[in-house]
Amino acid sequence: MLPGHIAGLYSYDECHINLQKLSNFAQANLYLDHVIGLDLQQRKVLCANRPAIEFDLLSIDIGSIPAQSSIVGAAEYAIAAKPVAKLLEHWYEIQKKIVANPQAPLGISIIGGGAGGVELALSMQANLHLQGVKNSEIHLWQRTQQLLPNYHSSVGKLMEKILINKHIKLHLGENVTTISPANHKMLAISCQSGLKIESDQVFCVTQASAPAWLKTTGLATDDQGFILVDDCLRSVNCPYIFAAGDISKMINYSLPKAGVFAVRQGQPLWKNLCRTVFGQPLKPYKPQKTYLSLIGTGDKRAIANKGKFTLPPSKLIWDWKDWIDRRFMAQFV
Repeated sequence: MLPGHIAGLYSYDECHINLQKLSNFAQANLYLDHVIGLDLQQRKVLCANRPAIEFDLLSIDIGSIPAQSSIVGAAEYAIAAKPVAKLLEHWYEIQKKIVANPQAPLGISIIGGGAGGVELALSMQANLHLQGVKNSEIHLWQRTQQLLPNYHSSVGKLMEKILINKHIKLHLGENVTTISPANHKMLAISCQSGLKIESDQVFCVTQASAPAWLKTTGLATDDQGFILVDDCLRSVNCPYIFAAGDISKMINYSLPKAGVFAVRQGQPLWKNLCRTVFGQPLKPYKPQKTYLSLIGTGDKRAIANKGKFTLPPSKLIWDWKDWIDRRFMAQFV
């Protein structure tokens, strides 16, 4: 629902889960802090601004962050898609500037042509159109020649046509290497090919990566830093630690970093945590081989894809997606 909020289709409250309210309901303690490490021997979570928290069982479900290390200057000058609060902070600032001076030129670059980058580009374009902003340009950068490379090729081809029709400037096959300051508070995006374009704001929606602190914990991780787990979502080297969603890497399955798997892993994760507490045998989670993707186009339409089957954008598919999203959020009201 985040792209829908950026497009102006949802309010903040409609797509935001109130963690304090949820914690109160679950009779859980909520700590707002940055985790900086783990002490596996003492079974403690190490925090940046508060004393360490002891645990008997630990479930790590922190998602992922966009990989920026391969782009010089990305950490300093680009806005990562996660954490979402930071993304929205910068987007709201853009909105204020538009209200103050709607005629001012505006250039936005989005690095990453996966589902997240595509939806972000379409949502921003829809919002700018809604506000009557005419002197704007949105650039979408993708290092491969095809958009949405983790999907069937039909999805990328269809989305390319949609983006072109929405006047979003595509830079396919362009490997962004550097983001640097330019004149008049602009940012320069430089590519391996020699292409260089300036924008007011740069957003990074690149492939998923894990926070660096995980590699220092002693937990078994893959080369990218994701926690290695077995079929029961349990760490392969720490039986009292579990992980699910983007931050985990199942050793017996090759799963894309998609929200559908994080949602589906929730119930088996909870059940295996309970089984561990009561000393019962754990039960394996078996991920689905194909999954449904509903990708919004920013204009109350969406495309649908499952495996090789793709449906073009329609209002009906958007209504279906909207119903699924609202039903999910209603659990936390």
